Amino acid sequence: MINSLAFVFIPQGVFIVLFVLVFILAIYAQIRVTSTYNKNAKILSRGGITGREAAEAVMTRAGITDVEITETDGHLTDHYDPTNKRLVLSSENYRGTSLAALGVAAHEAGHAIQHKIGYSMLSLRMALVPATRIVSGILPFIILASWFLVRGLTGIVLDVAIICYAVLSLFQLITLPVEFDASRRAKVQLTELGILDRDEMPGVNETLNAAALTYVAAFVGALLNLLYLLSRRD
Repeated sequence: MINSLAFVFIPQGVFIVLFVLVFILAIYAQIRVTSTYNKNAKILSRGGITGREAAEAVMTRAGITDVEITETDGHLTDHYDPTNKRLVLSSENYRGTSLAALGVAAHEAGHAIQHKIGYSMLSLRMALVPATRIVSGILPFIILASWFLVRGLTGIVLDVAIICYAVLSLFQLITLPVEFDASRRAKVQLTELGILDRDEMPGVNETLNAAALTYVAAFVGALLNLLYLLSRRD
């Protein structure tokens, strides 16, 4: 199967240029999400509703009553845990009333809605999580092994690396519609529930769109590595 895919050829020089461009994109995405979040974290919502209250309101409207909302330390450590049905918000978003806090909280609640309705892409991403964790643990050893191989990544080591990046690329690809859909749901619910006025939404849109760019950069990076590895097969 891998041999049949070995039709991609990326010259070393071209790969270096693409790698630099993807690296710049990744750095830009991180800077963008940080600066955008910090900007909109300073703009308080008129309603004064906290991120926790917003997430609870969004889930209640969707008929979700069995998801626990908890607070955690760290910056932008917010996530939805479908296995334990737990929505975790960083303290700044759990207690915050800013446009950024409400956007992030509603976004995570959007994932809870996806879980409740059986959104297919979320289910597929959940199914890939175990495999993704395994290959993420294998890759550092593959990279380390390549340093001690005379010809670098070749043979079975190269095949394993290709499989690892194929899994990561697929996971990152599936993540895109999951994240975009959660943001779409968040934006709709924040206005329909009256949590935010429409003229407050640009700050939320800006925050969530910047976060989405980081997922795009992650996918492009994984895909580029996969294509390069495929091009190295004889």
